[in-house]
Amino acid sequence: MAEFATRAGLQVATTLADFIEREALPGLGLSADAFWKGAADIFTRFTPENRTLLAKRDELQAAIDAWHKTRRGKAIDNAEYRSFLQSIGYLVPEPAPFNVTSENVDDEVARLAGPQLVVPILNARFLLNAVNARWGSLYDALYGTDVLPGKAKPGGYDTDRGAQVISRAYDFLNDVLQLTDGDAGDTSHWCANPDWAAYIGRSLKDPSALVGYRGDPSYPSGLLFRHNGLHIELVIDRNHPVGKTSHSGLADVILESALTTIVDLEDSIAAVDAADKVEAYRNWLGVMRGDLTATFDKGGRHLTRTLEPDRDWLSPQGKPLTLPGRAVLFIRNVGHLMTNPAVKLADGSEAPEGILDAIVTSLIGLHDLKGQGRYRNSRTGSIYIVKPKMHGPAEAAFANRLFDAVEDLLGLSRHTIKLGLMDEERRTSANLAACIEAMKNRIVFINTGFLDRTGDEMHTSMEAGAMVRKAEMRASQWIKAYEDRNVRIGLASGLSGKGQIGKGMWAAPDRMADMMEQKIGHPRSGASTAWVPSPTAATLHAMHYHAVDVFARQREIAHEKPPGLDLLLTIPLHHGANWSEQDIREELKNNAQGILGYVVRWVDQGVGCSKVPDIHDIGLMEDRATLRISSQHIANWLHHGVCTEAQVDDALLEMAAKVDAQNAGDPLYRPMAPNPSTSLAFAAARALVFEGRAQPNGYTEPLLHRFRAELKRRDAG
Repeated sequence: MAEFATRAGLQVATTLADFIEREALPGLGLSADAFWKGAADIFTRFTPENRTLLAKRDELQAAIDAWHKTRRGKAIDNAEYRSFLQSIGYLVPEPAPFNVTSENVDDEVARLAGPQLVVPILNARFLLNAVNARWGSLYDALYGTDVLPGKAKPGGYDTDRGAQVISRAYDFLNDVLQLTDGDAGDTSHWCANPDWAAYIGRSLKDPSALVGYRGDPSYPSGLLFRHNGLHIELVIDRNHPVGKTSHSGLADVILESALTTIVDLEDSIAAVDAADKVEAYRNWLGVMRGDLTATFDKGGRHLTRTLEPDRDWLSPQGKPLTLPGRAVLFIRNVGHLMTNPAVKLADGSEAPEGILDAIVTSLIGLHDLKGQGRYRNSRTGSIYIVKPKMHGPAEAAFANRLFDAVEDLLGLSRHTIKLGLMDEERRTSANLAACIEAMKNRIVFINTGFLDRTGDEMHTSMEAGAMVRKAEMRASQWIKAYEDRNVRIGLASGLSGKGQIGKGMWAAPDRMADMMEQKIGHPRSGASTAWVPSPTAATLHAMHYHAVDVFARQREIAHEKPPGLDLLLTIPLHHGANWSEQDIREELKNNAQGILGYVVRWVDQGVGCSKVPDIHDIGLMEDRATLRISSQHIANWLHHGVCTEAQVDDALLEMAAKVDAQNAGDPLYRPMAPNPSTSLAFAAARALVFEGRAQPNGYTEPLLHRFRAELKRRDAG
């Protein structure tokens, strides 16, 4: 059991109190007494409203459920449906035209376009990899993935594969740098000429693309170019094993890749108590101070990973040029729903976890603002926080006022804390302009989340009827309207040049060829960033931002009106003939396998995001958003009689054996199939399905937390 200490009327787990007072506060000029008094005041002021907002969610859901029940079996009239949603306050009036006014925003967020990583904060090694993913080797990314046909032969450097890589990299450089025809465009001579800068300038359509060099001024060992705001580094080394095979001595091409990274406290982690929260907060403090390390074994070698330093260059004129070595970091707090036992209020209840995150992550961000760290995250003096899972403008306005109060507690100027809005809940996407307007002075990010948005779509419309099969969701009418509205409403709000307009995750980290074919659609849509699952994927996706000038694309589409609400509110209901028994079994098994494969790691091992084999043994990045879809989908089919409880249990039992087999090589894994009645993970999976309709907005967190906490209690006992 956690021990507690009294602080300003709060009961604070001693592990959290000690962390705040001994690690987070020193050097910030804020006393422990002042901090706890201010924190207690924030909890007192905002907890009642937090609870009221959650009650409003339930009230609206009950009204929507009742409306659908009275019309069951009838076609939905769009005008009638929209009028109903307006009458209950689900839809609010569109705000008058406005512009986002956020100031002091770093270029990586406001004026550059490029990939974005999301990383679980509890894994220090992954966290450091993601922070350091600002720069990545194009040669490595091409050599080790399926972007090029075939694969490298084992046993050291494969020169044939290397030749493929070099050829593809040269094509990329020719396309991006637009080399002129003839000998002037032959990079093999670039650094063999003492007058290399002028020579290269004549080789480029845009001579200003050359911005720096390294090494001997007469014969550089590195060249730096800039295109569409992103940098490309050429490593010249004729003695390098790869450089020897290249006629130009080009040993590597380094791309500026993940401009920004979201450090995640939410969907990708399992944090259910004070010990988990402190571990997460300590890692955030480590990257803000620049002293986080991770030691691990790789291929028999003992390695220690740290943050990358900045990268020093000289301009062609010989003046110093320094570029950031790390991505600019956001931290994603949890939403408004959950509470956490790390802090208990005067009435004995658990504190809202979102309020706790707001206070503590902002406090830790002060280390960067005050220059206490080894490196700087924000060069403009901002703290970047992403706020997920908010439903509508009232909740967005609540978050805005909450961070006003946090700024006052920490002595920060108004709107120092910048917010990102996840456009992932149905009520938010339907009222997106009003949500942005509620945060217009500090918003710097909006982002679509297809997975959570789909889960909320199904739960909100649970009583409307049976949903289409999960694979058909992507063809639903509302999805294109949702994605297009996000970009166009963001542009109409003046977010371009003030913040990011983002797109969602590519979930298949081993399918980079498919990613390269499909994900170029994100910059073409006018989105200035999009999520990728790994540093390698970030480097490959960076090529898309050289192929597409996002800000020019935004100017082209800025006049276009967003799709109307009718398309957005079209519910993906199944129409036509009933599915066959085989179809139903396949769908249940696919959903059950995904649920079990994710939940068993969450509950038994505390892993909130990982590459989980799907039913076809293809590794997919899974988090709570994917779980929300699968559990709500089965719950919907159960509710409408598409399947029976017995069929669901049969699918869960069959897939438990498959998931056990897929994890047979994991020494920490606890099999489910031999004794499902004693497996807390299996029980959690069943609860997510059979209690799915009763879960608030279909969220999985309450049940996951309950079963994970129970397992930790069992293991401790």
